[in-house]
Amino acid sequence: MAKAAKKPPTKTEILNNLAAATDLTKKQVAAVLEALADEIKKNLAPRGAGAFAIPGLLKIEKKKVAARPAKTGVPNPFKPGELMDVKARAAYCKVKVRPLKNLKDMV
Repeated sequence: MAKAAKKPPTKTEILNNLAAATDLTKKQVAAVLEALADEIKKNLAPRGAGAFAIPGLLKIEKKKVAARPAKTGVPNPFKPGELMDVKARAAYCKVKVRPLKNLKDMV
């Protein structure tokens, strides 16, 4: 029989595993991950590039979604024959994370 799925590693377990693999202290590994998070934040900021890639693993992109105007008299998809009003929606940004080739090959 197959074993039950393991739980994903915790932050502490990730820090310990990376520290053991790189001969760095846990504080140094935590500082590297914090710097990576800051770099991603800087690139996805309003004046940033709008995208960030971790080479070979993933690409993080910021997508702008346009505003949606209000509509009246739209057919209700849940109650055929009935009309409804749709509220307006402001424009917003969405974050999209795409796997790259090396990450796809790991599965």
